[in-house]
Amino acid sequence: MTHPRGSAAAKSAAMSAALSGAVDLSALKARAEAARKQPAAPPEGGGPAPSGNGAPSGDAVIEVTEATFQAEVVERSLRQLVIVDLWAEWCGPCKQLSPVLEKLAGESNGAWVLAKVDVDANPRIAQLFGAQSIPTIVAIGAGQPVDAFSGALPEPEIRKWLGALMDALRDKLPSITAAEQGGSPVEEPEDPRFTEAETAFERGDFAAAQAAYERILDVEPANEQAKTALAQVKFTARAEAADPEALAKADADPSDISAQLAAADLEVAEQQVEAGFARLIATVRRTAGDDRNKVREHLVALFDLFDPADERVMKARRDLASALF
Repeated sequence: MTHPRGSAAAKSAAMSAALSGAVDLSALKARAEAARKQPAAPPEGGGPAPSGNGAPSGDAVIEVTEATFQAEVVERSLRQLVIVDLWAEWCGPCKQLSPVLEKLAGESNGAWVLAKVDVDANPRIAQLFGAQSIPTIVAIGAGQPVDAFSGALPEPEIRKWLGALMDALRDKLPSITAAEQGGSPVEEPEDPRFTEAETAFERGDFAAAQAAYERILDVEPANEQAKTALAQVKFTARAEAADPEALAKADADPSDISAQLAAADLEVAEQQVEAGFARLIATVRRTAGDDRNKVREHLVALFDLFDPADERVMKARRDLASALF
């Protein structure tokens, strides 16, 4: 039996925007950096570990928060399979499932890592994955969510599930082959230019991050990694600065172009991607001249946040073409 989550805390536009970009992992091509290890501290007095299930420390199991989600889940998943465990202290089935996952992670020889997320302390991550109950387990590999299940499955079924993931991702993730060969994956050297930009983004200095990515593009105009990251930075900065009343203003006055743009950003940040696209396409249909071009450019910039093959993007591009011509 799974347990429904309690109501999530009020959303922050900036955090939702950042996590929106993160969960649409197929659009993210940021360079994988050395993951920050955050093993759980041993409990005092011999009591239960913070996860309530005796989570071991070390590389096989990490505790993830909203602040570390980008590096520990998104970027790590580009080189190593990440199994996200959404749990809560009060959840009985979580205490049955988590120790099994922790044991299997320790046995994996680095093929995958277990990323534990306390949904009470980090409600936006659970909200981001659309988790309706806990425990919910989400597999993130090769830059995108690949599979998930809910409830405390028995160990044999979990082993079978993991085995299928290993088979599907072996050619995409160096950690799997390296683990099977008994070695360690060779990590690509970090590019200091990207490190500078990523550090600025993590501390919330979006202007500095944007400038860093633009410097890269000045030298390498075709660098797709920098283009994608720059689009993410610009979007996150806009979403953070957006008027929280933009949706109400946009709905009240369809002729307010600025409100329509801000409302679309908020909708995309809240994972209402189709609604955000549709809003701007409708605005394109009823505008002309400079206003129409402004809306079109904003919508195309939103497309850049996603994989070009994303069905939502492809449909919106067709609808945009129809609206323009």
